[in-house]
Amino acid sequence: MFEVVTDQTLDEYEQFNLSHPNGHFLQSHQWALVKQQWQWQAVVVRGDDGAIKGSLSMLIRGVPGLPYTIMYAGRGPVCDYHDEATLAALTDGAKEVARRHRAYVLSMDPDVPITDTEFAGLMRGLGYSQKAATKDFDDVQPRFVFRLDIEGKTADEIFAGFSQKCRYNIRLASKKGVTVRLAGDESVDAFAAIMKETGARDNFIVRSAPYFRRLLECMGDHARLYMADFEGRPIAGTLAVYYGDKVWYLYGASANEARNVMPNYLLQWQMIQWAVEEGCRIYDFRGVSGDLSETNPLYGLYRFKKGFGGDFTEFAGLFNYVFRPVADVLIEKGLKTFRGARAKLFQLRNRGAK
Repeated sequence: MFEVVTDQTLDEYEQFNLSHPNGHFLQSHQWALVKQQWQWQAVVVRGDDGAIKGSLSMLIRGVPGLPYTIMYAGRGPVCDYHDEATLAALTDGAKEVARRHRAYVLSMDPDVPITDTEFAGLMRGLGYSQKAATKDFDDVQPRFVFRLDIEGKTADEIFAGFSQKCRYNIRLASKKGVTVRLAGDESVDAFAAIMKETGARDNFIVRSAPYFRRLLECMGDHARLYMADFEGRPIAGTLAVYYGDKVWYLYGASANEARNVMPNYLLQWQMIQWAVEEGCRIYDFRGVSGDLSETNPLYGLYRFKKGFGGDFTEFAGLFNYVFRPVADVLIEKGLKTFRGARAKLFQLRNRGAK
């Protein structure tokens, strides 16, 4: 039996998510506050002792011009992934939320490796469809990531596990005079400007300064902005999130100038040390392409993250539970067209900025 999270049970819900080994910042209420254009609803399932044993946080947003909403559970659910009864009860809770909000689909991309075929089988048995695997960044969250196991290791032990080239570049940045500082609101505009420069160079859509400012404000002590300075000016920055037993590298940017002093390597090392200080189990470098061929334009990103010695991880991908099949077909076709048009518009706007 499920129950919908209320103001009275919100703290209990958040503490469960924080303490569970499968907890994730995308399942937190704090993250829901970042996504201010979405509504938020969560359901929980309790064990015989009355304690929460499973939860599912859902962001809900209307479809423009239509009387339907879409529900998205980033890296949900939070539970024992092989507990069929809990998965079923959380699904029942999602159905009730969908009924209240006229949702046509629930999409979720759980923090489960592709090798966990038992979980995928349970989800299909409950009525979910699993999106076919691709090698690109087609899902909401990256399907392929690098994860560094840091549990019980010292910073020196972790550093020794980096590739020789990676260690060299970290030392080179320091030798050349690059410094890394923990930044605040005063540096958000500079970070956003460098992020825009990076997006134009590498051809991806970027967030705005108000978004980064809101993220830092809503996530509080769980988020940090690091800036790398060289010769008195910021040349790179990263934004990381600490939640539960993990730190995630969320956003990174570097200016076109002074890239040869390797600020990104020093920034990564700073964030990894933060994860060590917090006693984390995992440092997550987030997304890379699943196409590992050296001719892939994104191969450089893979090579950069691989140098830190993490494990290349593929997740199970996106699972959808469709409540309204006709609406799902029509809306998904429209969304695909919109995303393609948006990407082309971004390329045109930034062509001259590269």
